[in-house]
Amino acid sequence: MIKTEAMSAFVAIVESGSIVAAAKRLRLSKSLVSDRLAELEKSLGVVLLHRTTRKLTLTEDGAAFLERARRIVSEIEDAVADISERRGTLAGPVRIAAPVTFSRLHLGPALYPFLSRHPELKLTLEIDDRRVDALADGYDAVIRHGAIADTRLIAWKLASSRRMLVASADYLERHGAPKTLEDLGSHRGIFYANRGVSDWRFQTEAGPVLVRAKPALVVNNGDMLRDAAIAGLGLTLLPAFIAGQPIKDGLLQVVEMDQEPELEFIYMAHPQGRNASAKLRAIADHLRKTFGDPPYWEA
Repeated sequence: MIKTEAMSAFVAIVESGSIVAAAKRLRLSKSLVSDRLAELEKSLGVVLLHRTTRKLTLTEDGAAFLERARRIVSEIEDAVADISERRGTLAGPVRIAAPVTFSRLHLGPALYPFLSRHPELKLTLEIDDRRVDALADGYDAVIRHGAIADTRLIAWKLASSRRMLVASADYLERHGAPKTLEDLGSHRGIFYANRGVSDWRFQTEAGPVLVRAKPALVVNNGDMLRDAAIAGLGLTLLPAFIAGQPIKDGLLQVVEMDQEPELEFIYMAHPQGRNASAKLRAIADHLRKTFGDPPYWEA
């Protein structure tokens, strides 16, 4: 008899690329995941994966079985979620990845009361500024600031995100305040590493324009972008959810330009081909209501 746990392990191994990664995704030991794969192959009487020291590859039988296994695992997860929804409760595991600074400042405070109201919900929130692969890494959803290029994801808008060009008073006193987009080329810029030095996009009558400055620092964390700007290292383009408080405290100043930075959005995205669970929809709805339209951090 084929066990659903064994099918889940097989699907996780294929999507994650290795038994080790699948074990991390399923929060099980490597040996248990390996045993479940061996049990599934024994039950089916076929080899599903070719194993080498470097990688695992699907056999012809494995490729044929994969899509049905995915569908069965997904149907079981949906059935469990549906039963919970019928009982009027949200229950079971949800795994979401989100960026560090946004999670610390806004996502966490928004989620805590929601989780208190739904004690049977088991949320794993992994905060990381790198662009994780939602499908391969086994996330139910990812939260991202800015455009989502991965066509395997279905994105829901959670909130708009206004970005502002900011600098410290000390930097502006030493280097002068730029007035036009052309002026930015002679200034020092602090850039978010996951977007690179091509991050500064401004909206003009002719459409979006990309502006470059001289890189003073490239870093992969929003808190450090803010702190570097406060320290006077250069100009940086920060979302209002990061820049708002330092501006109120007088630590940063908004640099008024002849053009506005391009408007962005905060998204929740889930893998295509998987039905969004009631849990995920409820979390997204709660976040939209909590953030507001326009979001409270842009007041």
